[in-house]
Amino acid sequence: MSTPAKLRPAKARPAMSARRRRAIFEALRTANPAPRTELEYSGPFELLVAVVLSAQATDKGVNLATRKLFPVANTPAAILALGIGGLTPYIRTIGLFNSKAKHLIETCRVLVERHGGIVPRTRGELEALPGVGRKTANVILNTAFGEPTMAVDTHIFRVANRTGLAPGRTVRAVEDGLVRTTPPEFMQDAHHWLILLGRYTCKARRPECERCPIAKDCDYFRGM
Repeated sequence: MSTPAKLRPAKARPAMSARRRRAIFEALRTANPAPRTELEYSGPFELLVAVVLSAQATDKGVNLATRKLFPVANTPAAILALGIGGLTPYIRTIGLFNSKAKHLIETCRVLVERHGGIVPRTRGELEALPGVGRKTANVILNTAFGEPTMAVDTHIFRVANRTGLAPGRTVRAVEDGLVRTTPPEFMQDAHHWLILLGRYTCKARRPECERCPIAKDCDYFRGM
C-alpha cells in the first residue's frame, strides 16, 4: 500500500449531494458485496506484519514474502527470535527491506514486552509501535477489529478527489471528509471498495470510466 506523495486534488466544486454519495456506495456494494484486502494473513499480527511490509511495495510482492515467512514465524516472539539477520532473507525482495526489518523486530519487542504478544486494539497503542503510522493503524483497526476507519493511500486519495466524494489537499483532509460524509452502513467496507476501485478502474493516468460502476455519479466522468 503506497502513500500519496504530491497528488493534485480537484479544484473547489459544489459538495456532492447525499443522494449521489449513497448511489456511489450502493453501486460499489452491488459490484463487490464482500470486499477484502488483497494481503494474505491469518489474524491481527500477520496483518500488521503484512501492512508494515506493504509500504512502497505491492500486495503481490508482500504476499510472496509472507508465504515463506509466516510458516516459520508468525508471532511476535518467533520473529523476535529470528532477529534482523534471520528476518531479512525472507523480506529482501521487498523495497526498503532493511528499515522494515528493523521496524518489525522493534515492533515485536514492544508487543512481547508491553502487550503480552497481542496486537493492541487502540489507535494510540498501535501508533506507538515502531514503523506504524496513522494509515497502518487505520488498516488494522478496520480490517482486523472491524472499526469504521479509513486508511487513505494513493488510490483512495485519487478516487476521493477525482470523484468528488471527499476533495482534499492532504491525506488527513480526505480521511476526515470520507469519515464525516460516508453513510454509516457503508463505512466498514468503504476503505476496501475505494482502494480496489483506484487500483483496477480509477487508475492514475488512464481511468477506465467506461467500465466503472460509479461513473454516472462521478464528478470526473460527469465533467468529461
